[in-house]
Amino acid sequence: MRALTAAEAHHVEMRAARDDTANRTVRRGFFTDTTLCIGCKACEVACKQWNQLPDDGFVFTGMSYDNTVALGASTWRHVAFIERPVALSTQDGGAFSWLFSSDVCKHCARAGCLESCPTGAIIRTEFDSVYVQPDICNGCGYCVINCPFGVIDRSPDDGRAWKCTLCYDRMKFDMEPACAKACPTDSIQYGDLDELLNAAQRRVAKLHENGMQEAYLYGADAASQPGTEGLNAFFLLVDRPEVYNLPPNPVVPTKTVRETWRSFAWTVAGLAAVAVGSVFSAKGVR
Repeated sequence: MRALTAAEAHHVEMRAARDDTANRTVRRGFFTDTTLCIGCKACEVACKQWNQLPDDGFVFTGMSYDNTVALGASTWRHVAFIERPVALSTQDGGAFSWLFSSDVCKHCARAGCLESCPTGAIIRTEFDSVYVQPDICNGCGYCVINCPFGVIDRSPDDGRAWKCTLCYDRMKFDMEPACAKACPTDSIQYGDLDELLNAAQRRVAKLHENGMQEAYLYGADAASQPGTEGLNAFFLLVDRPEVYNLPPNPVVPTKTVRETWRSFAWTVAGLAAVAVGSVFSAKGVR
């Protein structure tokens, strides 16, 4: 039997570690209430400062007051400025309103980036967050094409993949992630996911009571988003997901690929059975 290479042995070890992590996870994540976001971008600045990310966004796009435009290898938090020709339900003064939303990696319960990584560079931590180990990433880019949200990105400088770590280095010392710590309105809330979900449901009920019937939770659990099995960074929205540049029904590509191959295997098996049956039938006729 051929001995495993060092890379293969490491891959097996990391897969085993992922399985072990699933049995001892303390699930933590983000709840982002977009109705509280004021577009100050304090979260963006705090993220860049703590993670020592390159500065960017100095070019005016001409399309929005938002200068960083989207998440990327050097922008792990992005505050979108959304201009709508729609009045909020509690607003007087015409059919126009602003929405602000701080976007981030969703740390999906079923993560396409993690499942497609061939080197074991992407792991699930003891907090159920999805973390890229930069010293193991080989820059293949499989994770990029398997993220249904277009979050993870390769750096043009070194080719490796980068995204939000949920401040794993801070979490290990029971510290709040930099973005949530800096948020002045508590739009970004961090903590135990079950507690966050309860708080989010109460918030939606309160908004409904106050007349904002359009408020709802996006990606809060597997039932509402089966394609990802739920998000560990979920959102409260007041318009369609597409308005926030979020997919309405995201599906992890590896989920459909496996189902496709399973169907293909059954099809091949069926055709093989028909072929064998035809051969024996032909022999019987002779």
